[in-house]
Amino acid sequence: MIPSITKLTYHDRLQRLQLTTLESRRVRGDLIEVFKIINGFEDVNYKDYFVVSNTGLRLHEFKLFKGNTTIRKNSFSQRVIDHWNNLSYDVVACTSVLQFKKRLDIFMKDRGFI
Repeated sequence: MIPSITKLTYHDRLQRLQLTTLESRRVRGDLIEVFKIINGFEDVNYKDYFVVSNTGLRLHEFKLFKGNTTIRKNSFSQRVIDHWNNLSYDVVACTSVLQFKKRLDIFMKDRGFI
């Protein structure tokens, strides 16, 4: 769409346009949705999608249990669990969606994901 960058590689185009990868945008969107579901900002019962883990609460107490399933391994409720469980307490303990987004962006940028 931008003729001057058509010959650049994907990563060079992203860098030139100051954009993040599609993968990081998808992960970010998924994590925002998990936050909204778990904290009641969506009209969805989180228990229909997630099981809160009560063991191995190393980083935060909002860890989610990942079942041993291959049928639903690419479904939303399964693909976000590892990313969610790796977030810091400061990120998952936010009280608003806007605060969560800001802290999530910092967290992802610090780890080279954005």
